[in-house]
Amino acid sequence: MSRETGMTYAYTMLAALAAYATSSCAQQTRPGSYPDKPVRLIVGTAPSGGLDVTARIVAHKLGERWNSSIVVENRGGASGGIAMELVAYANPDGYTMLIAGTQTMVATPLRRVSFDVRKVYAPIVRMTSSPYVLVISPALPVATVKELIAYAKGKPGVLNYGSSGNGTLGHLAAELFKSLTGTDMVHVPYKGAVPSIIALLGGQIHVLFSSAISAMPNMKSGRLKALGVTSSQRMQALPDLQTIAEAGMPGFDVNNWYGLLAPAGTPAHLLLAINREVGQIMMLPDVKEKLAADGGEAVAPNTPPEFRNYMVAEVSKWEKFFRSPGMSVEMFR
Repeated sequence: MSRETGMTYAYTMLAALAAYATSSCAQQTRPGSYPDKPVRLIVGTAPSGGLDVTARIVAHKLGERWNSSIVVENRGGASGGIAMELVAYANPDGYTMLIAGTQTMVATPLRRVSFDVRKVYAPIVRMTSSPYVLVISPALPVATVKELIAYAKGKPGVLNYGSSGNGTLGHLAAELFKSLTGTDMVHVPYKGAVPSIIALLGGQIHVLFSSAISAMPNMKSGRLKALGVTSSQRMQALPDLQTIAEAGMPGFDVNNWYGLLAPAGTPAHLLLAINREVGQIMMLPDVKEKLAADGGEAVAPNTPPEFRNYMVAEVSKWEKFFRSPGMSVEMFR
């Protein structure tokens, strides 16, 4: 996005925000006559997993609040690329939106999509955060992140790490860890989270960056040893587990977030109205409870410009990583 385009977007959004806050519309649940037909929430995965669960929670609650039909459409394929293209080129009228996550948005070089996500989408609201955890086998003679780094440096190419597949967030997190620490560990991809956890428990791999929901049962039983949380802040569900940044790697931040996006050009007043509703939905106690059961945490209400800034920073960070020495897009495909 050019500086001029960014400034135009910011001024437009600020003007709309001021108008929305002072109008009677701000006191209503529905933004005028919208929606007067079904709204489509597009998900680039099969009907299972955290992204789909979040989409259905939002669709149900939003439908109740607006007394309207909010339809979740699962458009899997091309690692989320089909759903991304469908929404990118949809009519920007507020009736077609994308629910996407970190893995979809930041790894667009791996998806072979024909556009820059920073330009084709209008970010609406960041909804959830699902940090990963760095877990190892208790048989590995280390107890901290610093000890793991030292051990790996002393045995280059000996340790291996697993993931739930090439290009997944666990794969990206491990390669970022290797790049920042100068360690050499061998990647062993599996077909899903469960096989990678089983491999770690069985000693076939030594290290794993896992979703918290997948790792927590074995962490609590002592069958896996957790060294740190990948996000910049500690997890609500694991308040005593330090972040990897706190453990000696300042700046390390890998977070699986979910957000709601519309096609670029969607009217600002609609973005703000949807933002307000979804932000309130994410704060409902029953929604927080459902998210927690799937390993997620609701993000505090945030504005479209705040989400845009966050998303742009995330995409740019990983774009720079893919272009760094020793990295290539092909190794993640």
